[in-house]
Amino acid sequence: MKITVSVDLNYRKKLWNWEPGTAKNVLASRCMEQIAQLADIIIGNEEDAQDVFSISADNTAIDKGQLNIAGYQDVAKKLSGKFPLVKYVAITLRESISADHNNWGGMLYDCTAKQAFFAPLNDHGVYEPFQIRNIVDRFGGGDSFCAGLLFAINTPELSTPEKAVQFAVAASALKHTFYGDYNYATRTDVESLMKGAASGRVQR
Repeated sequence: MKITVSVDLNYRKKLWNWEPGTAKNVLASRCMEQIAQLADIIIGNEEDAQDVFSISADNTAIDKGQLNIAGYQDVAKKLSGKFPLVKYVAITLRESISADHNNWGGMLYDCTAKQAFFAPLNDHGVYEPFQIRNIVDRFGGGDSFCAGLLFAINTPELSTPEKAVQFAVAASALKHTFYGDYNYATRTDVESLMKGAASGRVQR
């Protein structure tokens, strides 16, 4: 039986701490490389690829809320080259303007077509992140992106890369409006935001 395998890089430095004298990112790389080489889908944020595999986007200052969006295509290409079985590389794109204002989007790279799909897009088809103001709780945003992406890829009417990343980003954007780790948004909520993404603003 063919089973689709996904891996969330999700680097947490406090967890990689069992071998004294070995750098935490080295431990993470050693373990995650064994998993990622078996994966069909690799998911991460703007820091994970750098922390785990020393793969980064140029001209990006994460701590200053500055992202070189196009540079993440190169990150995805490098991950695709490192792990040839991977079909998709997904990266969440968070710009931290302040504690309660984040810009949020994502990219899905189709490794076979060698094409990147971004979401959300404005009326001109150009990437324009959701402006999430008055954040209720950002914890679980990445997990909601993962869940939304996997759901979309396995749902025929949402399974194209373009729609899958749109669904994942909309679902995870809505998660920022709920307390706790769980995303209470319904599929209808998510698809409504997908259709109204041109404004780039989330209001709840």
